[in-house]
Amino acid sequence: MAILAVNAGSSSLKFSLHPLQEGLVQPSVLTGSIQGLEPQGTPEIAWRAQGALMKQSLPKGEGDAFERALQELRSLLARLPHLPAIQAIAHRVVHGGERYTRSVRVTSEVLHDLAQLNSLAPLHQPHNLAGIEAFQQAFPDLPQMACFDTAFHNTVPQEERQFALPQALTQQGVRRYGFHGLSYQYIMGVLQERTPRAEHRVLMAHLGNGASLCAARGGHSCATTMGFSALDGLIMGTRSGSLDAGVLLYLMEQGWSHDRLQNLLYKQSGLLGVSGISADMRKLRADPSMQAQWAIDLFTHRVVRESGALVACLQGLDVLAFSGGIGEHDAQLRLQVCQALQWMGVQIDPVRNLQACGDDIWSIHAVGSIVEIWVIPTDEGRVAAREAAALLRLA
Repeated sequence: MAILAVNAGSSSLKFSLHPLQEGLVQPSVLTGSIQGLEPQGTPEIAWRAQGALMKQSLPKGEGDAFERALQELRSLLARLPHLPAIQAIAHRVVHGGERYTRSVRVTSEVLHDLAQLNSLAPLHQPHNLAGIEAFQQAFPDLPQMACFDTAFHNTVPQEERQFALPQALTQQGVRRYGFHGLSYQYIMGVLQERTPRAEHRVLMAHLGNGASLCAARGGHSCATTMGFSALDGLIMGTRSGSLDAGVLLYLMEQGWSHDRLQNLLYKQSGLLGVSGISADMRKLRADPSMQAQWAIDLFTHRVVRESGALVACLQGLDVLAFSGGIGEHDAQLRLQVCQALQWMGVQIDPVRNLQACGDDIWSIHAVGSIVEIWVIPTDEGRVAAREAAALLRLA
């Protein structure tokens, strides 16, 4: 038996199949994605199984592109005979709000509750829920499990949750939640297997198109840079990160509408907005222009700045871990961040840092470094599969 873990976005679907052995979730035997599901897109499926990477275009057809993608996924699962049978489907859902602080089996009531949170994560939540509904139609006999990116941060103290706003707004749920929880849960689990220091003061950096930091103590989140929405904190690929609310008031006075502001903050800012070139760090690294370098420098500065704030919450640092597309693959950024944090006792091994390619777990701290430094490729799908398997055992 196996758990199928999926992450449905606005134009893509990521999936991984995780076997169960004696109730324990194993590494995936099939991973893949379907890209190009946006209107006028060119859908393509890519998958890796038994070490082989395959790609093919989806056949053209009428109707919803996502539904056709699910048909192709079902066909793929059927024609790979070595795959174990699917027992449940685990969905990554960005926002669980105040009510859902742990993974749950999806019901109509759950879907209704989660839809009320769409405005808190407009780039993700509606597509996550649409994906669940589509999978319910495509796999009607399988239980669907919702696994939340906000759940890991349910342990943060009250002073980390609350804004300095009237209590009436706080009681309506206007507070800091935090995100990337499935990734942080995985990173923490790996650290706990690798080093006894993981039980002490840990700073985790999930750096990618979406980016955040998380401070943890005793294996539990105690502070994070993302807050009420996935806009807060670090600069991201197209998202602004932390922004003075007065900027929004000013733009509103200039006649900016809600939709225009939303598009600015979620899709036109971040690395793309600063550089005017790309949201992709790899393209910026390859671009010799001053605009590209300035976007990289600003991104790096904000990582260093927010690291200082979270280490202050921890009152020191024992472990620093990098993950996410940028954190796993950009050795230069890791070097620059660690050099800026030398005053904390962070000493990076430049040779091991260059060797760490993001395909495996690496320790990259120098001999004698007070702080351990790790590069850990994240696996949100495996965490979601574990959550689903635990729910099945409770059923």
